[in-house]
Amino acid sequence: MKRLSIFLTSFFILFTTILPIQAQDSYRVPSQELVDLVDGARTPSVSISPDRQTLLMMELPSLPTIAELAQPELRLAGLRINPNTNGPSRPGYMTGFTLKNMESGEERTVTGLPDHPRITNVSWSPDGSHFAFLLIRDNSLELWVTDTAVAEAKRLTGRAVSNTYYGSPFSWTRDGSSLMVQTVPEERGAVPVRDLIPTGPVIQESIGSARPARTFQDLLQDSHDELLFDYYFTSALMEITLSGDEKAVGEPAVFRNASLSPDANYILVSRTVRPYSYRVPAFRFPEVIEIWDRDGNLVHEFAELPLADAVPIAFSATTEGPRSVSWRNDAPATLTWVEALDGGDPAVDVEKRDRLLSLAAPFTGEPVTHLDLEYRYAGVMWSEEGFALVSEFWREDRHRRTWMFNPDDTAQPMQLVFDLNTEDRYSDPGSPEMRRSEYGTWVLNMEEGGETVLMRGIGATPEGNRPFLSRFHLFTGESSELWRSESPWYERISTLLEEDGSRVITIRETTDVQPNYFIRDIATGELTQITFFEHPTPQLRDVHKEFIQYQREDGVQLSATLYLPPDYDTERDGKLPVLVWAYPREFRSADAAGQVADSPYRFAGMSYWGPHFALTQGFAVVENATMPIVGEGDENPNDTFVEQLISSSEAVLAELERRGVGDPGRAAIGGHSYGAFMTANLLAHSRIFKAGIARSGAYNRTLTPFGFQAEPRNFWDASEIYLSMSPFMHAGGIKDPILFIHGAEDNNSGTFPMQSERMYAAVSGLGGTSRLVMLPEESHGYRARESVLHMLWEQTEWINRYVRDL
Repeated sequence: MKRLSIFLTSFFILFTTILPIQAQDSYRVPSQELVDLVDGARTPSVSISPDRQTLLMMELPSLPTIAELAQPELRLAGLRINPNTNGPSRPGYMTGFTLKNMESGEERTVTGLPDHPRITNVSWSPDGSHFAFLLIRDNSLELWVTDTAVAEAKRLTGRAVSNTYYGSPFSWTRDGSSLMVQTVPEERGAVPVRDLIPTGPVIQESIGSARPARTFQDLLQDSHDELLFDYYFTSALMEITLSGDEKAVGEPAVFRNASLSPDANYILVSRTVRPYSYRVPAFRFPEVIEIWDRDGNLVHEFAELPLADAVPIAFSATTEGPRSVSWRNDAPATLTWVEALDGGDPAVDVEKRDRLLSLAAPFTGEPVTHLDLEYRYAGVMWSEEGFALVSEFWREDRHRRTWMFNPDDTAQPMQLVFDLNTEDRYSDPGSPEMRRSEYGTWVLNMEEGGETVLMRGIGATPEGNRPFLSRFHLFTGESSELWRSESPWYERISTLLEEDGSRVITIRETTDVQPNYFIRDIATGELTQITFFEHPTPQLRDVHKEFIQYQREDGVQLSATLYLPPDYDTERDGKLPVLVWAYPREFRSADAAGQVADSPYRFAGMSYWGPHFALTQGFAVVENATMPIVGEGDENPNDTFVEQLISSSEAVLAELERRGVGDPGRAAIGGHSYGAFMTANLLAHSRIFKAGIARSGAYNRTLTPFGFQAEPRNFWDASEIYLSMSPFMHAGGIKDPILFIHGAEDNNSGTFPMQSERMYAAVSGLGGTSRLVMLPEESHGYRARESVLHMLWEQTEWINRYVRDL
């Protein structure tokens, strides 16, 4: 009865609290130190050519203006597009290229680009002689290609590219002589216009069968949206050669994917078809999968998959029928796929859950069943040595197994290679290295006649991550380490220069040295630096960074990264005000929750996005403070969510006080998304922190009734959990100031802008101190320069007023 009373009271506040609406304020600008942090030069993005001869450095611009974000936008079936360009809205982009020869060190700037280019979707040709990319114009997307021999870019076709669906709108043919491109149909007509007078109601109907769905956003709303979806998502598939010759391939359709077989004789085509849905996004719409020849003629009708609107919400649930349909990378033209044996429902008790099958060209025979899996299929890696590795995973107990099998002899039994708990970082053997096959596809990089494989991993240890390269024997299970990162550096492998792993490209950094690329000789240890990127925030070069470890009351090991302002002296300056920034994560094991997931030797990079802004205000900053939510045995992690948050928070402040650097009486807590949810819960259930910053969070879990984050139960099965974890239901307990910031156009599942608006209404309506900042044109993350600067101004003002100056 008490729970029902709280529930009804909260919803009364939700629907009846009406507050004065303030006029839109102008954007504010923080201190020059923080402006410099936002406007500082960005380190280029780097890509290495498939032949490992060329380093491509891609220039990244400073943040876009709010005017760029305010371009036209359509929201259709879970996707946001710019109708002017027929591409994604708000895309990130590059602004230029530099090519560097790996051996000689010669650098060349790519010419031929227009002024102020906006570049996306960079893709190397298989031999590394060219790379293609899209150029964003005001009213279209153009396909361009750069010849690396002359470092010159040119437009490949006059056709506009269509890039509205998931994935890339173009792909290289196997020999690199042409590209398969999705283009805007030349004669698609005028944009459908909405009737001003409705012709009838919008109707949805469910007849007896359960159709749960997560809290998706931007779904289709009516028949006019369906017409717009057809208009903007229909594309014409073209094959375009490097010389500009064009050939239409099949008829226009709403293509999900079109991929060439390894022998380049067939095209695997996936098309979205009607009926559409107003309840689920486009990736759940009905799908037709076919095999075409290179001219677009139908060779084989593979599958017609219905609307997937009845998939259980439980983890490890999946769709019925063929899925993960792709080409077998070690064969000329063999289709592979997986089918669920339990109807896709993990609640069904069966011995085997997934089946791996294949069908070879000419696709007229019966499918071959390779194996059945006890858990859910998690991927396959093919080799040219007569075997493959297939992985299975079960989310409930984090169990992952990898098996070796012979795809050409189904009578041979599977052999277990890895048996892992994915939470146990310390036992992770890494991932196999891949190489190009004779077809240009990716296969396992085998050695010693197919008995050993090179493995690369993050190398988690109690002392921190130490990336490694090893050689693993598939038949004996023995592993020999070839190389491991050594302190005081953090170094990880980017690419193998030699397939035997004797020479590699690494990314090397330490706390005060910016990450750069090196060539490492594994045998001799010789290092040759190949990039010379400078410190991106020299004004904060002298910030003190330290990786700290401590325990909470129940013995769970915790860790965090501690930052102290430049020139801070413990004896002279005493205990500082504190800003803790965190993001809770769920675990099934206390031992796994306590494992270290970072390195003490990572570069102390300063970002405007996280908590580093507080260093300029004289705060001690704690980043990535672990907030593990543990549920062992029959317990679910969320059963004691709030209690564990409080315990972890008390532990980190106690550790700072023990070190003499942090004042627990002047501490703030902050986070983004689920970190905002954490922040509101801590302020609602404790007085540990004097203030909070909650960005883009969800606070009322009854608005996400079919699960959230790692919670597998729905509201009706676990109403007590949903209500106890919802800070909205406990808004009256928030006695310390809380700042809510939210993108006004947030499209992340569950974090509707309404979540912050209603939470603010509850806190302020009950007499709490709070402030709500809605950032125009912003989604779940904030991108416009004006928005980011204003965010920093708000955060700085908040922690200074309510924490530092106490």
